[in-house]
Amino acid sequence: MQIYFVRHSETQWNALGRLQGESDVPLSEQGKKLADITGAALENVPFDIAYVSPYIRARQTAAHLLRRRQIPVFEDERIREITWGKWDGLTAKEIEKMGKKEEYQLFYTDPFRFQGAPDGETIRQVCQRGREFLDDLTGRKDLSESTVLVVTHGCAVRGILNHLYEDPKNFWQEGVPPNCAVTVVEAKGETLKIIEKDQIFYDPSQIRNHYVPEP
Repeated sequence: MQIYFVRHSETQWNALGRLQGESDVPLSEQGKKLADITGAALENVPFDIAYVSPYIRARQTAAHLLRRRQIPVFEDERIREITWGKWDGLTAKEIEKMGKKEEYQLFYTDPFRFQGAPDGETIRQVCQRGREFLDDLTGRKDLSESTVLVVTHGCAVRGILNHLYEDPKNFWQEGVPPNCAVTVVEAKGETLKIIEKDQIFYDPSQIRNHYVPEP
C-alpha cells in the first residue's frame, strides 16, 4: 500500500492567520490554483480510494486533486483538524490580548505540553485518533496493494504520522506542512515507512501564510 497524505490547500483564514479548526472555511481562489497545480503533478498516481476530513477545505482539495477520476471517497472524523474550541477563528494577536500568549505559543514551541484551547483538544488527542485511523487503514488486507489518497490538515497530518518520524518528540518536524504538501508512506505488512515528506509542487513564495506563531 502507498498512502499519499496531503494537507488541504489555502483558505482565506490561512492567509489572514486565523486559527482554523472546526470552522468550515472553503478554499480561496489561490487555494484552488495551488490544488490544481498539485493535482496536475499527481495526475499519473493511480489512486484507488480516498479518505478526507469532513471539512469543506479538505473535500474541495480532494476534488481538485482527483479531477475526473471516479474513485470511492470517504469522510473520516479521525483525520479532522485539531479542535480549537473557543479560540477557533482567532489570530495570535487576539489571543495575546486575552492574556493567553504563553499558553498559545506552547502549541508550536512545546506542543506535547500544550493543554488545548478552552473546549479544544490537545496534541496527544490528535495523535491518538490519527494513529487509530492509520492502524485501521493499513490493517485492511483488501487495500494492501492499493494507492490511497488522504486529505487532511497541518496539525492532523503531523499527529497521524508522529510515530513514523525519526524523532517523534519533534512534533512539528521543523514546521507545519505547507498547504498542499504531500507526504508519501509505504506500508508493507506491518512495516510503515515515510518515503517522501512535505513535498510541494509550486513556488513556495505563493503561500501567504505558513501557520506559524507571531513573535
